This record gives sequence, C-alpha cells and structure tokens, in this order.
Amino acid sequence: MEQSTKKPSNLVESLERSRKKFADNPIFATKMNGQYRWIDYKEFGSRVDHMRGGLAQLGIKKGDKVAIIARNSVEWAVAAYASYSLGAVFVPMYENQTAADWKYIIRDSHAKVVFSWEASIHRQIVGMIDEIADLQWAININGDKKESDTYDSLIEIGKTHPIEPYFPHSEDLMGLIYTSGTTGNPKGVMLSHGNILSNCYASAQMFSFAPGDVTLSFLPWAHIFGQVGELHMLIYLGFATGFAEGVHTITDNLSEIKPTVLMAVPRIFNRIYDGVNAKMKDKGGPIAALFYKGLELQQSKKEGSKLSLKEKILLGIAQKVVFAKVRQAFGGKLRYAISGAAALDPKVAHFVDNLGIVVFEGYGLSETSPMISANRLGAVKIGSVGQLIPEVKVVIDTSVASGKTNEGEIIAYGPNIMQGYHNLPDETKKVMTDDGGFRTGDLGRLDKNGYLHITGRIKEQYKLENGKYVVPSPLEESLKLSPYIENAFIFGENRKHNVCLIGVNYEAVKNYAARKDIHDEDLLSNHEIRSLFAKELKKYKGPFKEYEVPKNFTLISEEWTPDNGFLTPSLKVKRRVVLERYESQITGLYDS
Repeated sequence: MEQSTKKPSNLVESLERSRKKFADNPIFATKMNGQYRWIDYKEFGSRVDHMRGGLAQLGIKKGDKVAIIARNSVEWAVAAYASYSLGAVFVPMYENQTAADWKYIIRDSHAKVVFSWEASIHRQIVGMIDEIADLQWAININGDKKESDTYDSLIEIGKTHPIEPYFPHSEDLMGLIYTSGTTGNPKGVMLSHGNILSNCYASAQMFSFAPGDVTLSFLPWAHIFGQVGELHMLIYLGFATGFAEGVHTITDNLSEIKPTVLMAVPRIFNRIYDGVNAKMKDKGGPIAALFYKGLELQQSKKEGSKLSLKEKILLGIAQKVVFAKVRQAFGGKLRYAISGAAALDPKVAHFVDNLGIVVFEGYGLSETSPMISANRLGAVKIGSVGQLIPEVKVVIDTSVASGKTNEGEIIAYGPNIMQGYHNLPDETKKVMTDDGGFRTGDLGRLDKNGYLHITGRIKEQYKLENGKYVVPSPLEESLKLSPYIENAFIFGENRKHNVCLIGVNYEAVKNYAARKDIHDEDLLSNHEIRSLFAKELKKYKGPFKEYEVPKNFTLISEEWTPDNGFLTPSLKVKRRVVLERYESQITGLYDS
C-alpha cells in the first residue's frame, strides 16, 4: 500500500523521503571479491550528494543532459539521481550498442557529460569530444580518483563543494529513453518526473512490495522496464536489489541474493522452463512423475476442480519434495515473478505459477513510462497482460484492420504518456492523437472483465495471398519454447503460405545427434535432424490456425545478437535486417 499520505512530485523528493524513512535499510548489493556487499539508503543518499557537487563543478545545471554507457550498478544510480537533483536530464545507453549509436544519441541529446563503465568505451567517448559540439566531459567510472576525469574524482570534489538539491517540477524532463530502433535511428522518448512517478504510485496500489523485498537486477536500466521496476519504484517503495554479475551467472546469483521478487523478460522465464524440464527429464523415474503429476493437480486446483483426498496428499508431497527444491534454485524465497517487454507464453506462465511463484505479466512501452496494464494481487488472468493500471484508460481502435472482431490498435491515455520524441515533432505527431492519446502500434482487445490481451504488432502484420491476416511474433515466441530453437522468423507476405527461418540451438542439436548416433558433417542438412524440427514445429504451434503455421523451413546456425545487428539491445528481432540477409533462403523455401 501507499507509504505516505503525501506523494513526492519528482524523483528527487522520492529519494529524499526514502533516505530518511529507510535510512538503515539495504538498497544495493554488489559482488566484490567473491562476496555480495550491501550499502544502505543513507550511504546511497550521501553518494548522490557528493556526485551532485562534483557534477555542479563541471558546470552541469538545469536542463543539461548527462549520459551513461554502463551496466546496472550503484554508480549508475548515483549518477542518475545526482543529475536529477541538479535539474539535469539523464540519458542511458547500452554497452552493447555500436559506437555509431552512441555518437548519434550523444549528439541528438546534446549530452555534455558521458559516464562509461568500460575503459575501452571511455577512450572512444574521449575521441568524440572534438567531434560533438556539446560534449565536454567523458567520465571513466572505474578510473583512479587521482585522475580528473573519473567517477571517484567527482565524488571527492563533491565532498568539498556541497550543493543543495534542486527539486524539479512534476512536468520537468527526467530522462530520454532511446528506443531500440528496429528501423532507422533510435528515437529519444521524453519522460517527465511525473510520468515515472505515476507508475510508482500505481505499483504501490497494485502490489505488496515493501521494505524487506529484494530483487536480482539484470534487466538493463537503459531499458524502461528495468529502470522503473528496479530503480525508481525500488526507491519509492523502499526495497532492495542485488546486481547480477552477468547473464551467465544469474542462476548462481539468485541463490546468493535470495530474491523475493524476480523481474524479467520472457526469454529468462523460457530458460527457466527449459532448464527445469531438462533436469526432470534427466532424473526420470518417480521424481519426474511426481513433479509432472503435481503440476497437473495444481493446475486443476487453480481452475476450481475439487481434488480427492488422495490427490491432495499427492499434491502436498509434490510441493514439499519437488517444488520446494526447484524454488530453492531461485534462492528459496521467491514469491512473485514479473514479466514484461514481450509476450509470455501462457504455458510457461502456468508452469512457473504452479511451482508456487505468482506470475504477474504486464504491458507497456518506453512511451508509457512503461506500464499500461498489469496482472496484480487478486486479479490475475494468465494469457492476458492484466487490467489497466490506476488513472490509465485504453481505447481499442477497431478501424485498424486485423481481421478479428473487437480487435484493433491500443490507444493509451493517462499521466504516464510521454511528452514526445526528442527533436522529432513529425514522428511525435504520428503517434499522438488530438485528445492526448498514444497510439501504441500494438494490436489487442479488452475482454468483458477488463483484461487486456495483446495479439501482435501492427507493423509486423501482413496478409497472405488468400487475404488472411498474420501477426508472426506470437507464433515465433511459441516456437522458441523448443529447446532446439533459439530464434524463429516467420514470413509469408502476399504468398500462399508462411515459411520459417529457424535459428537453432546448435549445442542442443549436437547432443541430440550424439544420442541418435548421427555423424554428418553438415548436421542441419541431415534428414533426421530436419525431421526433428518438423516435429518441434508441430509440437509448439500451439492454438494457432493452420494457415498461420509455416509449411516449410530452413535451419540457420548463425547466432542472432545485438552485436551482429540482427537484434536490438532489448533483444527484439530487426525484421528488415533478417529479410535482407536471408532473402535468397526465403525465396528458396517457396521454390522448393
């Protein structure tokens, strides 16, 4: 519930309130020398004070832009809140973006200062100072405090040059969130302090997060979901987070931090689903049988079926003997799992939920700060993205063709709607309605109980030759539940049927081949391997119509990553890039 009768009107007030109220409570944990070390709200507030003084000595003032290229860290949070308390605007970037992206964003945002975590990135930013008119300072976060251009040196300067915080107005610009840019250059989404706090206020009403709750932070704060959920909302409500060392250490870090709340994207939950199923398959025997029977009984109970005494006993044993051990892999204290940024497959959501971890799936965009809707305590419908959050309303524009009744483009209204795209008035005009609504570009529908269902992206939608509409991403996400499929790309615009490019999990394919005694040098051309993928397509096609399911496919060993340009930093497929790269293979699928 709401922590105070007086709501802060900006993020600086939010921190000032929490550093007093939760002074001795832990806020951030960082792994150092093999051990997690916590700092409390009081210490964090002091570091913000010192950094504010340091930035002020660099000449940063109200309206200036301060940028950062770094992973989630105490230093990231300190730089952000120090900037806010000078009335400056914070501009985060991803470490895995290209130098061309960094240069574009720094120039477009008019950033005066850029913090960098990696020394190699810092050197590149130093090289841009003479090329970008507004850029004056490149700050090395991990440099020696004896050097003038480091994080620690600014902290030291700030200790001897204190300055009182500036408290922005609610409508003042808090930050620029640059969208991933699946087509063209990224766009800077202008979000105010009031935009962000509207989501914090809503979260306080919908969820029971409070001091004592802990998350494991690995969603990049350059993305709005991670930034609001694990920084601004965290500070507003007084809970804590530990920083994951990296993507490959998440499992170990979960057992160390022991989170009560996990905020993640569907890809992470898919990995949990795959990992647990793989372990059960390896165990086999009575343990696996008990596990799957327990899941089945839990689902039946959830759907309102009355269990017999024998079934209740069996479910109780499964919960104590198997489910509890599975939850122990997540630290043993996990109560809630929050999924966002893309659609979570209902099969995966039910799986996690039936293990005793309540799943809350939500929906939003950078332009909506981010939440528009969310499942919440006492109002969960798996397969939906929940009911609208407080003070937000949605209109479904059914004039946008989708071929389905009561479905159309989602237009959102509320205090969470962005101020526009930075330096792009024409682009802003395209997405904003005359009465202040934001056209999300997403297709969806509201059911009779007010739950919102997302059915795809308008710009991804196409027609087959027979006039049937197809939105490929939901089926692509379903196919990626296969342990053998890393990525899927469905195409069929103006064609008789759909085809699919399948990015394979090559390690899983090699293990399968070894078990089947298959030794072809070109595994992906082997007829048994192709037969395996034909079965996987059939197995994971889900409830989709036959005309939506691909009639042919090709297997691709090339990995799709942000580094090679196939994925955005937030791991969305750049469809135009894939089409250009694999045009001949797609054409060949129809010719064959």
